Formats: sequence, structure tokens, C-alpha cells
Amino acid sequence: MATVHIQEAEAARDLPGLLARVRAGEEVVIVNETAPAVVLRVAAQPPGRLLSESIAMAERHAAELGYEPRMDPEFAADLEEIIRNRKPRDTSAWE
Repeated sequence: MATVHIQEAEAARDLPGLLARVRAGEEVVIVNETAPAVVLRVAAQPPGRLLSESIAMAERHAAELGYEPRMDPEFAADLEEIIRNRKPRDTSAWE
């Protein structure tokens, strides 16, 4: 990853271009006078979890508890409403 040092005034003139460089993998150090003021870099993405891993974790947790956890009635009602009101995915932009 390349590191680029630029003056604060230059960063202010072209923020969209600066962000594009950061998204492309550059690390940008914005300096004020001679001291670094801000460092911009793409944030590390936290690792995701597969659904199968989540199910396995839930099964292990239930085994540790000795019983199946029950969903809170209010949460269950909210979840049912979400499912009832969901709309089909619009995939027209994918084509």
C-alpha cells in the first residue's frame, strides 16, 4: 500500500478525488504545516460468519444450556411483521 503526504489545502480542494485514491488502496496523510494531522485509509472489514457457523454456534449454546432458547415474544412479533411485509428482490439492475 502506497502512502502519500499532501497538504491540508490540497485535500480540501479535491475531497472526492482523495477519497477515490483511499478506496483504491492508498494511505493518505494530510499534513498541516509540517505535522501530520490526519491519516486516511480503508477500514478493515470485520470477517463475516457463514449461516452454517451461526447455526452450529446456536446448537452448541443450546447443548451447554440444556434447553433450547426461546425467542422473546415481542421480537418474534417484530420478525413475523418483517417477513409478512417483505417485498421481492428487484434484480433488474443485475442484468
